[in-house]
Amino acid sequence: MAAAKDLKTPLLPSSDDYGRLSQPPSDADHQLHNPQLILDVIDHLDPSASSNHETPTNECSISINTQLDFDENPYGFIGSTGFEVPGSTTVDPFRNHTPKIEGVYEWVKLLICAPIALARLVLFAFCLAIGYLATKFALSGWKDKQNPMPKWRCRVMWITRLCTRGILFSFGYHWIQRKGKPAPREIAPIIVSNHVSYIDPIFFFYELFPTIVASESHDSMPFVGTIIRAMQVIYVDRFSQQSRKHAVNEIKRKASSDRFPRLLLFPEGTTTNGRLLISFQHGAFIPGYPIQPVVVRYPHVHFDQSWGHISLATLMFRMFTQFHNFMEVEYLPIVSPSEHHKESAVRFAEKTGRAMARSLNVVQTSHSFLDYLLLSKAADSGHENPSLFVVEMAKIQQLFHLSSSDALDLLDRFLAMNPDSSGNVKIQDFLRVLRLKRCGLSEKMFEFIDVGRNGKIIFKEFLVASAHVLNQPLFQQACEMAFTESDINQDHYISEQEFGASLMPAMGSLSTDEIDGVFNLFDEDDDGRISKGDFVNCLRKNPLLIALFSPHFMHKDLDQNAAAGYLEEIV
Repeated sequence: MAAAKDLKTPLLPSSDDYGRLSQPPSDADHQLHNPQLILDVIDHLDPSASSNHETPTNECSISINTQLDFDENPYGFIGSTGFEVPGSTTVDPFRNHTPKIEGVYEWVKLLICAPIALARLVLFAFCLAIGYLATKFALSGWKDKQNPMPKWRCRVMWITRLCTRGILFSFGYHWIQRKGKPAPREIAPIIVSNHVSYIDPIFFFYELFPTIVASESHDSMPFVGTIIRAMQVIYVDRFSQQSRKHAVNEIKRKASSDRFPRLLLFPEGTTTNGRLLISFQHGAFIPGYPIQPVVVRYPHVHFDQSWGHISLATLMFRMFTQFHNFMEVEYLPIVSPSEHHKESAVRFAEKTGRAMARSLNVVQTSHSFLDYLLLSKAADSGHENPSLFVVEMAKIQQLFHLSSSDALDLLDRFLAMNPDSSGNVKIQDFLRVLRLKRCGLSEKMFEFIDVGRNGKIIFKEFLVASAHVLNQPLFQQACEMAFTESDINQDHYISEQEFGASLMPAMGSLSTDEIDGVFNLFDEDDDGRISKGDFVNCLRKNPLLIALFSPHFMHKDLDQNAAAGYLEEIV
């Protein structure tokens, strides 16, 4: 065990070790074979090759007597000592609990409210048109968007705000219960709220006319884009670090000046069903200004008004056909960062989240907007239970520094394995997608992921195992060394023959088709050879495949200083 933690000690046996291990194996060990290795490589591109072989000249025939004796952990050579899958709740925070019209009462109500729905639709269209025209007038000729909107333009926007109240009325929110009051802007320049429905921002627009932070995609939405521009919106691309940094700077700038409206942020970053809070993004908390939390509730019996995994058109139709929709808004006491935590946005966010969770009488989980993207991708793939792929990504990203794009790519890979209705994948589908034959190493790769030891893997196991391997400090160095060792003729490319020879020590005898399958996975640009970029990119997308090259590290030392440098980069 001590040697396993020493980066200067080869993690695979030395030649002396193999000499000691070459005694006849026991019956229990016989499945892994005697670890003596014999390679017989016949390269038919070499004109001096023996004429006794009948293999076609465009193929590389490689036979191998036995396979290497792999440890229980096929990733020990890059420093892995195994992993644990973080626990999580079984609740889907994005699930709308009444996606369909069910029950006699709901159908009778639909028939009674159908004429009312038509009248509400007319009122909605009228208010939207008047509000849109008023907003266009207020914005016309205004070019200095870096400074607050002039007073007369703000007065024109009152027309839009009143129209917004008409829109809420058309949706069945005839009265809205409020508890508490908004704090003065000079005391709490930032408001944060849980986010349950598209009704939330409509209400706050009418009530407070704040500046909001919104995704760049909202700008192109009909009507909505024009109205939020009048709110002096701060746009952010949540997948761009530069955009997020710019948004934080804008929040600081506008929060620091009483000339701007107060700021409104939904720190969850997406809508939930209101039955819990999900993890907060930290943009509202980094500036360190006092914050007034607000909680929104939609009490209901027959119709869940949350904008979960349900289409907007369906939700609007259901709202139009209700007698009345209930909404409660509670302004909570101001939360200020203590001097000790002035620069700790994480702890400030946690303190605010606890206050909101207490008021809502719910828990706060580690789900995030990325979980919603995973859910949507699984649903789009046609899986009958997409909630199985919600894994509390905030916790996983915190532990493994996994990017959003990497998580979505890994879900694509897992969905290609055809998980069953319970979200389980068997070894044959795992090997099919990674294009591996069944052998001692590939079985141990699967067993490494199968933390539950039930012969099946779920997405969370696959995701965490991949992130764990990807996050090993020696992973990047191992990728580069594996490429160098596989590039036998040192021309900076790996041919299919070289690639096949590189896989044989780990996987045993391979047919031409088996080599071709894995080769094509690595040959990303399909040019018949693998560049270093192809090689490293494929291993980053499929980090579990690094185990295929473990024999190359039998007599190699992975550099400890390089590992330390890589650790500094990811931290």
